Amino acid sequence: MSTASSLLVVCMVWSVSVVAADRVRGPALGQPVSEQWVAARNSSIFPDGRGLPEGRGTANGGRPIYEQKCASCHGKRGEGGSGGHLVGPGPLTGEDVDKTVGSYWPFATTIFDFTRRSMPMAEPGSLSADETYALTAYLLHLNGIVAADEELNATALPRVKMPNRDGFAWIDVPQPGRRK
Repeated sequence: MSTASSLLVVCMVWSVSVVAADRVRGPALGQPVSEQWVAARNSSIFPDGRGLPEGRGTANGGRPIYEQKCASCHGKRGEGGSGGHLVGPGPLTGEDVDKTVGSYWPFATTIFDFTRRSMPMAEPGSLSADETYALTAYLLHLNGIVAADEELNATALPRVKMPNRDGFAWIDVPQPGRRK
């Protein structure tokens, strides 16, 4: 290859890499974010219901939402798929246990929080409070924990007694500003 040809190849590779590098965007670390962005992510939902938003839903209302936004990953009735089992039998004994919504999670409020923050996988945080209450009710219903027409809201959800609530060892940590 002649010097001119080599120089031409180098220039072409350089120009393509400059154009390609210009299109690549990093994660924007260190950039300011809006108050709305922070508010949407800066929430904590506790087992006693503190932090739950206004809203309501039933399993009957959650079924069509589940079918549209969840079934492709978790199966038609939560039996599993690429996203894993949400419904299943069982005690948590043995070597290969299936940790499902009904068999493992200690608090219904945690299911609500996880679902609202991280689901559906392709659009995390896109569910409204009403949709999340309805989906939570549907998952609890599929696991035999609530009735299909039982309304869940910020008052009712923390009262749901999960089957494995007593299967954990709790640490009582004092919270600043709260009396025991």
